[in-house]
Amino acid sequence: MILVNGQPARTLPVEDRGLQYGDGLFETIRILHGAPVCWQRHRARLAEGCRRLGIPLPGADLMDAEISSVCAGVDAGVLKLVLTRGPGPRGYAPPKVPQPTRILQVAPAPRHPAAWSRDGVAVRLCTTRLARNPRLAGIKHLNRLEQVLARSEWEDEVQEGIMQDTEGQVVEGVMSNLFLVFGEGLRTPDLQHCGVVGITRARVMELAHRWGIPCRVGAVTEADLWRADGLFLTNTLAGIWPVSCLAGKTRPVPPLVAHLREALGLTEGGGRA
Repeated sequence: MILVNGQPARTLPVEDRGLQYGDGLFETIRILHGAPVCWQRHRARLAEGCRRLGIPLPGADLMDAEISSVCAGVDAGVLKLVLTRGPGPRGYAPPKVPQPTRILQVAPAPRHPAAWSRDGVAVRLCTTRLARNPRLAGIKHLNRLEQVLARSEWEDEVQEGIMQDTEGQVVEGVMSNLFLVFGEGLRTPDLQHCGVVGITRARVMELAHRWGIPCRVGAVTEADLWRADGLFLTNTLAGIWPVSCLAGKTRPVPPLVAHLREALGLTEGGGRA
């Protein structure tokens, strides 16, 4: 099912700024038993993106009603929510009174092998770099060409790629956030310059805090990936994947991963955000 501004549709005006300039935001939300998982967290990130880009945030009642409508009867699926600034005249200058476009699209849930969550995935180091731009860091804006180019670097030989920024700092996976395990503590890259502040990333950090596990947010280098006792990735749809192979070399699977997955209620094979 696809809704555009609340109505079934599969087309957009060519003047829409989401199409013309990537002027907008998106959220990818897991659907479970007819309900959007962690919707309030996704809405909060969407609201922050709207604040930064100056796009009016649709009313809560309107969005809740539309999301409930498209999710009803879906036992396991994915909701992609796209919000653009809407149509506008030619040129970069945004319209003074934007008329945002809302797109809701429901798709089947991805079916990842259970072994990826249990035993780990193979990961490569991408050559494509992320540009630093603090104004866009953290939010899920529509400009994803860096991720498209990074994902084009492999076929099926690995399951994910790790990206660095233009200063050589490790940032995240192409579609995931990254955690490093050092002894009894965790480290995750600082995302104030670029990258997406993921929903599952936040949940892992909150759980680590409750469990008394130190979780440091800071700079991560490629050398840190090899010094760490283990690595794992987080994603709204995948949940948590331990890294069992990095750049062709075997890595230990952190025992902590299974405990985190169980505590967060993440099922086998399914969970930047």
